[in-house]
Formats: sequence, C-alpha cells, structure tokens
Amino acid sequence: MNRKEPEKMKTYIRIQNMLAQLKESERGATAVEYGLIVALIAAVIVALVAAVGSGVKEGFDTVNGELTKANTN
Repeated sequence: MNRKEPEKMKTYIRIQNMLAQLKESERGATAVEYGLIVALIAAVIVALVAAVGSGVKEGFDTVNGELTKANTN
C-alpha cells in the first residue's frame, strides 16, 4: 500500500458521506410541495371570490335600489 491510498480512501469516504446527506435531505422538496399547496389554495380562493362576488354585488344593488325607492316615496 502506498502513501496516497489512505488519503484517497478518506476522500472517497468523505464524498460518500456528503452524497448520503444530500440524498436524505428532503427540505427542498418539502418547500416546493408546500408552495404548490399554497398556490392551489390561492387559486381556489380567487375562483370563489369571483363566483360569489358578482352575486353579492347584485344583492347589494337590489337592496340599494329598494332603499332608494323607499326614500323617494
């Protein structure tokens, strides 16, 4: 065994350990998943507000019209 082999072995083991840590790390994937969930929830909220918003506006317009009629009579 020559002198460089133990150094090569240490380097090899260090690289293996780093790769194992990267493989076990799921923080990035979890952040992406949470981001997708938040985007989906935001899209649903926007759709609900758009759908319900026009109905609410019509309701307020009706009430406003009836109050205006009541005041003029």
